[in-house]
Amino acid sequence: LLIAGLAQLPKADTGVRPELVQWLEGFRARRTAAHPNPKQSSASKATHRLGYEITVNYRRAAEVHLYKARRGADGLLGGLDEPWSNVEAALIKPPKFVSEEDLPILRGLWLGRTREDYGGFVLRGATGAALLEKILATGRAFAPVPTNDRDPAVTVAVQAGPTRPGQIYWSTQPDQRLRPELRTDPMAMVLNSTDPFWYLDIKTRELGPLQLPWAAQYVLDFLSMPSIAPAEAPLVGAVMLDVVPDLPLPPQHKHEPVRVIDAEPVPVLALQTLRTYGSGYSSTGPNGLDFGTVSFDYSGMSVEAHSSTTLRRSPSGEVVQLKRRSDRERQRLNELRHSGFTKLASGRYSGPEPFPPGMLGLGDPAAWTSFMADTLPALRHSGWRVVMTDAFRYNVTEIAGIEGDIRLGADGWFDVEMGITVSDRIVRIEPLLADLFRRDARWLSNLEAIADGEPIEMRTDQGERLRLRADRLKPVVRVLVDLFDSASHSPLRIREGDLGRIAALENTARWRFHGDASIRELADTVRAGPGVATTPVPRGLRTTLRDYQHQGLNWLQFLREHRLAGVLADDMGLGKTIQALAHILAEKEAGRLTYPALVIVPTTLVHNWVMEAQRFTPGLKVLNLHGSQRRDHFAVIREHDLILTTYALLWRDQEALAEHEYHLLILDEAQFVKNSTTKAATTIRELRARHRLCLTGTPLENHLGELWSQFDFLLPGLLGTQKDFTKRWRTPIEKGGDTVRRDLLARRIRPFILRRTKNEVAKELPPKTLIVRTVELEGAQRDLYETVRVAMQEKVRVAIAGNGLARSHIIVLDALLKLRQVCCDPRLVKLERAAGVTETAKLDLLLQMVPELIEEGRRILIFSQFTGMLALMASAFSKVAINYVTLTGETTDRITPVKRFSDGEVPVFLVSLKAGGVGLNLTAADTVIHYDPWWNPAAEIQATDRAHRIGQDKPVFVYKLIVAGSIEEKIVVLQEKKAALADAILSADGAAAVKFSAQDLEGLLAPLPTIGRGRAAAVASLG
Repeated sequence: LLIAGLAQLPKADTGVRPELVQWLEGFRARRTAAHPNPKQSSASKATHRLGYEITVNYRRAAEVHLYKARRGADGLLGGLDEPWSNVEAALIKPPKFVSEEDLPILRGLWLGRTREDYGGFVLRGATGAALLEKILATGRAFAPVPTNDRDPAVTVAVQAGPTRPGQIYWSTQPDQRLRPELRTDPMAMVLNSTDPFWYLDIKTRELGPLQLPWAAQYVLDFLSMPSIAPAEAPLVGAVMLDVVPDLPLPPQHKHEPVRVIDAEPVPVLALQTLRTYGSGYSSTGPNGLDFGTVSFDYSGMSVEAHSSTTLRRSPSGEVVQLKRRSDRERQRLNELRHSGFTKLASGRYSGPEPFPPGMLGLGDPAAWTSFMADTLPALRHSGWRVVMTDAFRYNVTEIAGIEGDIRLGADGWFDVEMGITVSDRIVRIEPLLADLFRRDARWLSNLEAIADGEPIEMRTDQGERLRLRADRLKPVVRVLVDLFDSASHSPLRIREGDLGRIAALENTARWRFHGDASIRELADTVRAGPGVATTPVPRGLRTTLRDYQHQGLNWLQFLREHRLAGVLADDMGLGKTIQALAHILAEKEAGRLTYPALVIVPTTLVHNWVMEAQRFTPGLKVLNLHGSQRRDHFAVIREHDLILTTYALLWRDQEALAEHEYHLLILDEAQFVKNSTTKAATTIRELRARHRLCLTGTPLENHLGELWSQFDFLLPGLLGTQKDFTKRWRTPIEKGGDTVRRDLLARRIRPFILRRTKNEVAKELPPKTLIVRTVELEGAQRDLYETVRVAMQEKVRVAIAGNGLARSHIIVLDALLKLRQVCCDPRLVKLERAAGVTETAKLDLLLQMVPELIEEGRRILIFSQFTGMLALMASAFSKVAINYVTLTGETTDRITPVKRFSDGEVPVFLVSLKAGGVGLNLTAADTVIHYDPWWNPAAEIQATDRAHRIGQDKPVFVYKLIVAGSIEEKIVVLQEKKAALADAILSADGAAAVKFSAQDLEGLLAPLPTIGRGRAAAVASLG
């Protein structure tokens, strides 16, 4: 975009008008042609004359082509016959058709010819314009005139025309770009190679000079400008106003004017050392040259001192114009010269790297030491900015200690600043530490390997070298290492809730704390010990909390009191649900539950929450938003204490849920939101709640990605963005073994996580804990259950009507068997309709539970009555790389699988009832899962006792997997309410007399309740 050469306008004329001079020259030429001198008489009698064809080449330059032309009887040329080019010979011995008046023209053409002239002679400058006048004066000038698009041009004679005015216009190209064009009045083709420019008018067959208010060379330079976009017009116009204000400006197209920076230049001295080849001096290593270069900073835009640049592009892409202040720049450069700097010729030096122009040096290497100690501070004091490259050899400052400020901002974050004193100014140390960690991996991976007395070198952004002892840095690193990653881009910030870090800071340096004293006291409380007061158990709680569960309630109340969020991360089976329910009930009894508590759970746990809330906290008004009829209850959300929904339905019901504010927002099995980009996770983060909690049995210290996801929900920003967390924490800890960051992360999240393992609270547990996990059938699996149920119900009714209940035993058992198989897995049912069903609700629940239990170090027995189901489990476990052994009635070698499990080689043992219900001692197991309920409760007890028997030194947890509302749940209810009936139906061999009424059988074959109605509806159907 630079318009080179447009630095000044043409000077005023001398008083003699160019038009007069041109007329006099033309007059003389015309008079000479009318009265030829005697020397031309021989040529005048020749039958041929020299003709001149004037064309315009692709560069708009005038080009002359020579022809030998036949002369008519009237003495005029009838046309151009044949090309002629033997100019050099003609200048020595002219042929007859070359007259005396032709020789000056030929001589001028020959002398002005260049290598760029191909076939013709290009007319250039003032000489070219003079030759044009002479050619026209001969009366033998011709030009090609186009006839139409198909026929070739016709050569016709042209004559001298009057001077025409020329003007510059801006034209719009087809691509909407702009470019300047020179036009005549009237319009004609412009020949831009002569001085002045000439025109060629095809219509009037005239050649003549152009009258311009500017010198031809400047106009030609200006017209060479590349086409510009409309957005560039303001910049071009600004430069033209500054350089050639009388030239026509481009259309501005309503764009803002170019930003002009008119500021005081800040001098910048850049000091560096480059290696040299050959001779030279060396202070620390190879030969090198120490030198400085100077630039000037105009409000953030830098220009080299030796350049004349006035246009710069900003980082955003904007082109700005700098008002260079040459006088101030010269004054600053003189200051350096008075300091001993002289120019160095870059061409005198050679090395591995190129030497830049504009180098300044001190000449004597010894002068650098005094310059750094005495002159450099004075330059800085006078306003010079000094920067130094890493290789510069003269700057090391010993640092005694670090000081810091912690200030609480209005947004609830602390701004942390650390500084050291260098040359009477405070230098921020955070970016220096970030650079140190990149250069020396020990600070992240093996901090203790660094000796306390080891000198640590850091470099400022101005190139200064700083040294301090390692023991000054180590305490800071242990507490703030993760924050240094972005120190070069933004200030260090600590969240108000980052209690562990705040409490530890005072031991790292001389800190000044500016903010709410209560926050500091809370941090000290967390650091000193439990600091959690005992909370009375809610009066309406219908159970007795174990000691560790009461401690959990105290902790949840502590978080609420201090407006904190947290994760209750007890092992599976320790009662996280009952602790959360007690917490909600305590809030209601205290009058703080002015908005509902919203609990989000996996679909498989909805039933558990409904049952436990009804059983333990009947004082809570519970609304279960699950199932197709849930939308009917959206209007009464505000009237309930506890709202239950699932991750799968959350984003679908987002609009209705988002209309309300919640006192508590609780995520059960919070690892379900480990992927923060899912619709459910996004919806959760948009819900409004006073307090937030996560419940999960997953060991968080082993799953850092899940940890981030939960804390991003609980305390957004505490662990940064997911990308930042992966870079700062997960990758260094999991892949790099960074113990410093591991300990810091543990300290950072410790105030917000309560985790108890079963081993820690074993004394509070009974020898055996029974846990019922329910799951609901959905989709095609639910439809299959109903199809089989309706068909079997009708078949049983017909059999009983014809043969009576006592004689329909086999048909009844077959009906119940098929329904149980649908609950376990549709693939067990040998029906054509079952072949296309892909839903496996209970197997999905099992595949969710087992990996979590394994990660907790659990050893698991899984029992099923169906060996086909064990085979399906085995196939599913193989796909997810879970190791197992199997024992069925077809197993011939029983010793090997038992030994592999007991020795800890595999964590899972798949056992069928017939093969493993009795006769095994598997005390290595501490977890028993009954995949499908036994008809006879005694069979379950016997199977459980394979692990829960003498020799077992660990608490045993027994899980029963039940399909909600199905025949399985109804069997369990019948076991509780009608034990005698259950014994009669569920005898071990299945051959005992069936002693129950037709009404009982109708209850077993009742349809599934509406999804979300819960267990109460199923119980009611059995009376």
